[in-house]
Amino acid sequence: MYSVVSLIFDICYAAFQGYLLQYFFGSFLEYRGQKDSKKGLYVILSFAFLKLWLGWLLPANWESNRIIENLLLHLVILVILAFAFYKAAKAITIYLVITFMAVNQICFFMVYSVFEVGTELYNVWAWCIENGYIKDTQTLEMILEITSSCLILIMLVMVSILSYRSFQKILQSFREKEYAIHKTELFFILAPSLAGLLMCALLRIILFTVENGIPEILYHKYPVLLFIIPAIMILCLMSILYGIKLFQDMISLGRERNSRAVLEKQVDSMQEHMGEMDHIYSDIRSMKHDMKNTIAVIMQLAAKDTQNEELHTYLAELNQTMDRLEFRFKTGNTVVDTLLNMKYHEIMRIMPDLRMDPEKLLFPKDLKIQSYDIGIILGNALDNAIEACKKQKEKEQEEKMFIRLSSFSKGKMFFIKVENSFDGEVIRREGEEFPATTKPDTKVHGIGLTNIKKTAEKYHGGVDWTVSNKTFTLSVMLKNERREEDEL
Repeated sequence: MYSVVSLIFDICYAAFQGYLLQYFFGSFLEYRGQKDSKKGLYVILSFAFLKLWLGWLLPANWESNRIIENLLLHLVILVILAFAFYKAAKAITIYLVITFMAVNQICFFMVYSVFEVGTELYNVWAWCIENGYIKDTQTLEMILEITSSCLILIMLVMVSILSYRSFQKILQSFREKEYAIHKTELFFILAPSLAGLLMCALLRIILFTVENGIPEILYHKYPVLLFIIPAIMILCLMSILYGIKLFQDMISLGRERNSRAVLEKQVDSMQEHMGEMDHIYSDIRSMKHDMKNTIAVIMQLAAKDTQNEELHTYLAELNQTMDRLEFRFKTGNTVVDTLLNMKYHEIMRIMPDLRMDPEKLLFPKDLKIQSYDIGIILGNALDNAIEACKKQKEKEQEEKMFIRLSSFSKGKMFFIKVENSFDGEVIRREGEEFPATTKPDTKVHGIGLTNIKKTAEKYHGGVDWTVSNKTFTLSVMLKNERREEDEL
C-alpha cells in the first residue's frame, strides 16, 4: 500500500512542479509557434514524465557522484524543455533555469527539517509496542505506513506552497520581464540563485552518509542542524527574492535618471532658444512685411510694361514665396507656434497624408505657465503621436492618420488634449502607469510620457490617457499659476 501511495504522491508532485515550471517560464518567455492554450499542459506533462523517468533511471542514494549527476540531469531537462517549448535564446533563460532549480531545492531543505521532527512519531509507536499498547504486527505495519504517508504528504504540500509563493513573489518583483539584461546584470541576479543551488548540492552530499552499510542522517548526529540549516535556507531564499526586487529598483532608478536628464536637457534647450526664436521670427515677419511692400511697388511699376510676361510671372512667384514665410499655425504662443510648424514640416517630409489639426489649441491671455514647459509637454506628446502614426502607416497603408490638439481652461486649471490615430496595439505591464515602448532600447525610449507627467506635476497637475478603437487620447492637466521658483 505504501509503495502505491508513494507513487501517487510522486506523480502529483512532479505534475505540480511542471505547473510551476510553465507558470515561471511562461511569464518571461513566449511559446514557440502559434498561440495554443494547450501548450502549458504539454509543458506540465513533459516535465512530469521526464522527472519521473529520471527518478527511475537514477534512484535516490547517498553517493556524491550520483547526487551531482542527478542535479546536472535536472538542469539539462529544464534547458531542453525551455528551448523545445519557448523562444529561449535569451540571457534571462539562464536565470530562469538556475532559479527554478534553486528555489525548489531550497524549499525542500527548509521543510525537510519539519519532516525530521515528525519522524519522532516512530519513537512514540516504539514506546507503545514496549508497553503493550500495540500487539498486532499488521496494526503496527498499517500505523507505520499511514504515518510515513502523512509525513510525506505534509512535506510535499509545504514544499509546494512555499515554492509557489516564492515564484509568485519573484514574478511580482520582476515587473519588466522584457527588459534586455546585460552580462553584469545577469551575474548580479544569478549569483544568489547559483549560491543557493550549490549550497543545496553540498547539503545533499554531506547530510546523508552511509556508515558500516547503514544510512545515517547528519541531523541525528548534530540535532542543532535542525535549526541551522533551515535558517541558512531562509537566508538563501530571501537573497534570491530581495535580489530581484533590488534589481528592479535599480532599473527604475536608471530609467528615472535618464528621464530626468532628458527632461533637464529639454528644459535647458527650450529656455536657450526661446528668446532666439522669438527674435528670429520677429525679424522674419518684419522682413516679410517690408519685402511684400517692395514687391507690390515693383509689380505696380511693372504693370506699365504689359509685354513683359516673364517679369510678371517671376514677381508673382516671389510674392507666393514670401507668403510661405508666414507661420502655418498661430496659437498666440511663440514657442508653441514654432514647435507646431517644425513638427508640421517634419510630418510633411515623412507622411504627407497625415492630417495635423491644432485649430482648437488656444491659450488664454493670463496664462502663467512657462512657455518652455508647454513646449516640453507638446513636444513629447507630438513625438509619441508621430511615432504611433509611423507605426500605423507601416501596417495599414490605406488607413487615415491624424493628430488633433486642443486646450481649454476651467477655473484655475488649464487642460491640454492630444489625440492621434494608432494601430490599436497597446502594451500594458503590471504596475506600470503608461504603455510600454515598442523600441528595443528601453533606457532611452519610452520616457516621453514620464517627462510630461513630471512637467505637469510642477504645476500641481497630472496626466491621463485613454484608448478608444484606434484613437489614443492624452490629457494633461495643469494649474494656471506661476511656480514659486519662477517668482524668485
